Amino acid sequence: MSEPDTGRKADRRSGRTAVTRRRVITSGVTSAAAVAGTVAALHPMLAAGQPSGAAGAVAAGGPAGSDGSGGDVEARPALFDEVYRGRRIQGFTDPGEDGVAVTIDGVALPLMRRVDGSWISTANHYQPYTTPLATARAAVDVIGRAKLSAAFAQLHHH
Repeated sequence: MSEPDTGRKADRRSGRTAVTRRRVITSGVTSAAAVAGTVAALHPMLAAGQPSGAAGAVAAGGPAGSDGSGGDVEARPALFDEVYRGRRIQGFTDPGEDGVAVTIDGVALPLMRRVDGSWISTANHYQPYTTPLATARAAVDVIGRAKLSAAFAQLHHH
């Protein structure tokens, strides 16, 4: 046998495989596909930038337009504004999907309107309430003195 054959047989016996052009190209293509898939999966989350709708209140600390960006707060009339168990609950009209943005102490409480017209929040997904105000009060009952997470409100979406 020639020298190259003996080297190849030795590699097989030791469990090593020879580095071939095909293996290098295959691993390169596989790596590129994995990176492209990861970028495609994460792109919507990373490219979201400023959140819109109810989560926009998180970034502004209140209703959209109250951050000095030139937006008119009067364009978003308050539906309710009360202090419940020491927490300030505010509700505003919102051009988003559900039409309502609710904040607790200036941090958005993500709400979702169900098909039957009732409301649920991120504080309690399993108990529906008849109005956004009732949902916000129940959220205050559930979270107590804990603060809402602004980061969670931005990421949470149905």
